[in-house]
This record gives sequence, C-alpha cells and structure tokens, in this order.
Amino acid sequence: MLIDAHVHMDRFEILGADVLASALDEIHSRKIFSISNSMDPPSYERNREIAQECEYILPIFGVHPWNAGQYVDRLESLDEAIESSPMIGEIGLDTFFVDDESEYPKQRKVLEYFFAAAKRQNKIVNLHTKGAEETVYQLLQEFELQRVIIHWYSGPLDVFQKLVDRGCYFTVGIEALFSEHVQTIAQSMPSDRVLTETDNPGGPMDFLGIPGTPRLIEEIVEKVADLRSVSGDQLIASVCTNLVNLVGDDPWFRDAKIAHLIDDENGV
Repeated sequence: MLIDAHVHMDRFEILGADVLASALDEIHSRKIFSISNSMDPPSYERNREIAQECEYILPIFGVHPWNAGQYVDRLESLDEAIESSPMIGEIGLDTFFVDDESEYPKQRKVLEYFFAAAKRQNKIVNLHTKGAEETVYQLLQEFELQRVIIHWYSGPLDVFQKLVDRGCYFTVGIEALFSEHVQTIAQSMPSDRVLTETDNPGGPMDFLGIPGTPRLIEEIVEKVADLRSVSGDQLIASVCTNLVNLVGDDPWFRDAKIAHLIDDENGV
C-alpha cells in the first residue's frame, strides 16, 4: 500500500468537483492511504465528509500557521475538533512564506495550544516548520512531544539532526525530485523514520506548474527509493511499517474506520 502522509483532499474540490472525483478514483484504484490535513475548522469538516466517500482517507484537524491569526483569540472553539481528530495536522510555524512579523506571535500561541492538547491527549502531530525549524524544535523539547511527523523538511541540516535525535519522522515529497538539499536530507533520514507525501494538490504547483494528483506519490516513491539505494517495493514496505509503528496501539485510531487498512494490507 502506498502512503501519502500529507495531502489536502478538500483543496481538490476548489479545482472542481470532477477533479476531486478523479482524485478519489486514483486513491481507491491505487490503494493510497492518504492522511488529509486540514488548515482550519471548515476544511476539517469538508475533509471528514470526503473521507466518507473513500476508505483510504484519514481526515485530521489542525490550523495552518497561515490561518493562525483568525483563531488566536478563540482557541477554545477548536477543542471539539481537536478532540475528534485521531492525529493533529497541519499545524506549525512559518516565517518563510509569511512576511508579516506581527503574525509570528499569533502562530506561536496557536501552535502552543495544539501542542498542549497533543500532550494531554497523547496524539501524533503533523508539523509545518518552514523558516522556523529551530523554534519548532525548541517547542517540541519544551512540550516533550514524542510522536511527531515533520512535513516536507527543507531546513538547516543541524536542526534536522536535532529532530532526528529526538525521534521525529519525516515526509519526503515533490522537492526531492529537484533539490539537492532535500535529496541530501532524504538520504540522511533513518530508515525507520521515512514517510512519503505529495502535499497535493497545491504543494507540487511550484515544481510542476500544475496541481498534483494522487498518482504523483508513485513518482516520489521511485525517486526516494533511488536516493536511498533500495527498490520501490522495499521503500513502500518500509514506509508502511514506519507508519504502523508510529501509530502503534494508539487508542485515538480505534474508531477510525480506515486505520487498520495498513495493518490488513501488510499482515501486521
């Protein structure tokens, strides 16, 4: 089974109902276990609805750092969604794409709220770190979060090593096809911490000039396997095992209807 550990299914619908339908067909036909991250409460609700149409989609809740300012003064309104989500994402900090420095304290306040909830509820977090890698690392240390997915890491290598040392998992995506820096990171990841992603549909735009589709994960797997000198099948099996190990016997996944598909597919 292919793993897309970071995608935004609700964003396909913005491109058209037919685009979403085609994406769902690809996911189902190719058996792509897709963790659909949310950027705010409305996107989470739509992701949950879309997940009812395809057993391979796991919707999770978060407030993206780009949207933090909209929720910083009403954080308690997020509690119900946080509680309902088996994993938390997409959350984090961004000082690279966000130029307005007045937004940075808001991002941090929202992230700290999610981190506190993740610690109380012992949930996996799916993190955006662009431009703020060291700060995110320090917050992970402060909150002592143990189960962390770093989405699309492309930051400094010294901070990467710190994140490796504290046991983080890492997704590798479209940039591995183009960036020597990201290729170095992909080659340096511990084999038991590697995950694959597309960040579809918007993430691939800057590299491909068009929105990504689910089948892009196959090209990413091929590239990452080549970088790590393993076969595609070996990488797919390893990534599946890594996600299973990350989830473990997490009670938050007990009622998630698709959480056991990975186990069933791989006989674990």
